[in-house]
Amino acid sequence: MTGAFLLEIGTEEIPAGFLPKALSGLQSLVAGKLSDFRLEHGEIQVMGTPRRLACLVAGVSLTQEDEEKVVFGPPTQAAFDKDGAPTKAAQGFARAHGLNASDLAVEKTAKGEVVCVRKTIKGRDTIELLSETLPALITSIPFPKSMRWGSSSISFARPIHWILALLDETVIPFELGDIKSSNQTCGHRFMAPESFAVKNADDYLKKLEKAYVIVDPKQRSLKTKQEIADACKTVNGKILDDPELVEENTNLVEYPNAVCGSFEPRFLQLPGQALITAMREHQRYFAVLDGKGALMPNFVAVNNTLARNPDVVRSGHERVLRARLEDARFFFEEDTRIALGEHAERLKKVLFQVKLGTSYEKMERFKQLAAFIAARVCPESVDDVTRCAELCKADLVTEMVGEFPSLQGTMGKVYARISGEKEAVAEGIEESYLPRFSGDVTPSGTVGAVVGVADRLDTIAGCFGIGLIPTGAADPYALRRHTLAIINILLDKNWNVSLRDLINESLRLLQEKIERSAGEVANEALEFFRVRLRGIFGDKGFSHDVLGAALDGYMDRIPDALRRVEAVARWRSDPDSENQATTFKRVFNIIKDQLTAGEVDSGVFQTLEEAQLYGAYQTTGKEVEAFVEKQDYAQALNALFGLKEPIDNFFEAVMVMDEDKQVRLNRLNLLAKLAALFRTVADFSKLEI
Repeated sequence: MTGAFLLEIGTEEIPAGFLPKALSGLQSLVAGKLSDFRLEHGEIQVMGTPRRLACLVAGVSLTQEDEEKVVFGPPTQAAFDKDGAPTKAAQGFARAHGLNASDLAVEKTAKGEVVCVRKTIKGRDTIELLSETLPALITSIPFPKSMRWGSSSISFARPIHWILALLDETVIPFELGDIKSSNQTCGHRFMAPESFAVKNADDYLKKLEKAYVIVDPKQRSLKTKQEIADACKTVNGKILDDPELVEENTNLVEYPNAVCGSFEPRFLQLPGQALITAMREHQRYFAVLDGKGALMPNFVAVNNTLARNPDVVRSGHERVLRARLEDARFFFEEDTRIALGEHAERLKKVLFQVKLGTSYEKMERFKQLAAFIAARVCPESVDDVTRCAELCKADLVTEMVGEFPSLQGTMGKVYARISGEKEAVAEGIEESYLPRFSGDVTPSGTVGAVVGVADRLDTIAGCFGIGLIPTGAADPYALRRHTLAIINILLDKNWNVSLRDLINESLRLLQEKIERSAGEVANEALEFFRVRLRGIFGDKGFSHDVLGAALDGYMDRIPDALRRVEAVARWRSDPDSENQATTFKRVFNIIKDQLTAGEVDSGVFQTLEEAQLYGAYQTTGKEVEAFVEKQDYAQALNALFGLKEPIDNFFEAVMVMDEDKQVRLNRLNLLAKLAALFRTVADFSKLEI
C-alpha cells in the first residue's frame, strides 16, 4: 500500500534569494530520510513561495519493509566445546538476544565460522516514522541566515506560522515549538488570507490555486513571463532579457500580476546601463526595448496582487521610480563635472589593504606591471594599456558607482568617453573587470585583458606576500577567482608569457610592502596557479596521470601547457602508447632521482647496442628540440617514440649496473640524458600503466 506525503511549512515572507537553496535542501533531506527508513516512494516534488515551503512525494509506502538482520557472535571454537555443547560464551550471546543456545546458527565469514542470530525486524508505520523525524528535518533546511522569534528556541529563515503534514488524508502528528501539525493551510496573504483545510495532496494544489497561490515555482515563472510579455504589448515593446530578474520576481510573489509604467523621456539621456541598473537593483523593474533594441521610456513591474485599479498601481510605481531616476541623474551630472583622471586622484584616500597601501598605490604598481606584460604580448599598445591602468579604478570613487557598485567598470567606460579618452582605453576600462564570475566571457580586446591580468596578479602577489593565503572556504580577497580569471585570459588570448616572470615582476614592484621572501612567495603563488590549472584541465576531461606527466612541471607558460597536455592525451588514447610508456618508464626507474647527467664517453662502450642508442639519442635530440621550440608536441612525441627500439635492444643486451664502475657510470649517464630528453616533453614516470 502506498500514499501521497505532503508537507507544507507556512512562514513570514522568506527572502527571494533564500528559496532555491532551501527547496533543494528540502528535497535532499526528504529523499535521505525516506532512504534511511527503507521506504519505497515515487517522485519527490518541492515547491515554494515567499510564504511557504512544500514537499509532495507520490507513492510512499505506508509501512517499512521488514528487515532481515544477522548479528554475529563468537567463533564456533569459542561457542562450543569439544563435545559440541554450547559454552558460556554461546549461552550468554543467545540470552542477550532472547534466544536459547540451540537457536543459534553458524555462518562462514572471512575470519572463519562464527555463531550468529538471524532476526526479522518488523517494519514500522510510515506515519510514526515521519512524526518522529519531521521536526528535526524542518529545522535542518539550509538558509544563508536564520533567526529566532519570541521565546522559541526554533531557528528558521523566518517565523513559522503553520505546518501542514499529511499522508494521504491522515494528519502526521508532531509539534515544532508551539506549532502543531494539521491539515490547515492559508491562501494569499491579501486576496485569500483565511485558513482552510485540505483533504490530500490533490485537494491542496486545487484549493491553493483558487486561493491565489501558485505554489509550483515553474508554473509561477511561466505565468510571470507571460504577465511581463502581455504588459510590454501595451506599449508595443519587448522585455530586456534578464533571467535572474525573472527568477527573483518569481520568488517574490505568490500570484504574479504585471503592469507597464512609463517615465519621462529625458531620463533616456542617462547611460543605458545606469538606467537599467537603477530600475533593476532598487525596484526590480524590467526595462523595455523597442523593435530596434533601444530602451523605451517604460518599465514593467511585477505585483503580488491583482490590482483593483491598475492605474493607481501604475502611478505608484512611476512615482517611486521617478525619484530613483532623479537620483541617478544627479549622480551622473555630479560625476561628469570633472574628468575621469581627476577622479583617479581621489583613490589616494581609499585604502586597499592596510599593509598593501591605498588603491592609488595599487594602481601605480599594476600600471607598471601592465606595461611589462604589454611589452611582451602587444608592444604596439603599451601607451593605451598604461592609460587604461591609470583610469580603470577611477569610477570606484564616483557617486554613481557608490550607489550602484555593480556598475564599476561600466561607468568608467562611459566617463572615459565623455572625458575624451581613446576608445581602446574606454573599452579596456570595462573589459579589465572580465570575467566577473565563473563562466563569464573574457575580454574581447587586448588592452582590458592586459590590465585585468596585471590588476589581479598584483592582488595575488600582494596577499601572498603578507601571508593572506586562502585557507579552506576563507578567501576574502577572492584570490581563487582572480587566479582562474588570469588563467582563462591567458588561454583565450594564447599569450605564452612566463607566469613566473610575471609573478617575479609583480613581487619586485611590491618589495617595499611584502614581509616574506620573494622566492618563497613566488613558489607558493605558482603552486596556487598549478592547482587551479589542474582543475580547469581536469574539467576538460584530461586524466590525472596525463596531467601529472604533462602539466605539473610544465605550467609556467599556460597555453603551452595546454598544447603539451593535449598532445600527451592524444598519444595516450593510442593502443601502442602503453608499450612505449613502459619502455620510457624503465629508463626513469633505473636512474631514479638522478636528474642531471654526466658526459657520455663513447670510448667506454662495450656493445653495439650502446653505440646505437647513443647515436639515436643524438639524432633524435635535435629533432625533439626543434619541435619543442615550435611547441609541436605531437611531432616531438613521434620523434621520441623512434627511440623505443634502440632502448629495448639496449636493455636486452646490456647489464646497466656493470661491475666496472666506469662502464656502469657511463651507461647511467646515457640513460639520464635520455630521461632529460623525455622530460622536455613530459615526465613519463608519472603515467599509470
